Amino acid sequence: MFTTPRFLQGIVPFEGRGLDAPYPLGPAFSYVVPAGVTAQPLYFRGGNSTDELICLILQRDGAPMRFFPIGARASVHVPLRVVEDLAPATRIELHLAAPAGLLGMLVADVGIVEL
Repeated sequence: MFTTPRFLQGIVPFEGRGLDAPYPLGPAFSYVVPAGVTAQPLYFRGGNSTDELICLILQRDGAPMRFFPIGARASVHVPLRVVEDLAPATRIELHLAAPAGLLGMLVADVGIVEL
């Protein structure tokens, strides 16, 4: 079986808008499953430069799919493989929720495989 890896990744500055006000991180952290293939999320890795808890939310078609809390000056690695398939035209996006006014840097990497 031929597979193609895809990655949503980057190091980005952020300003928190409130833990109850997640917002999308932008085009580098968005993916739409192409027609004719199925995709599977493989893993999530993230790091937080601040002294506060932040949360990244993987959204599927506008609804929360997985939550990834990242502690103060901490990182997290979560294996996701074989959790579920993503059908063609499914959109996933990474959103950030952090305390209002919190400034920091985020390192995020989401691995996806197209089948």
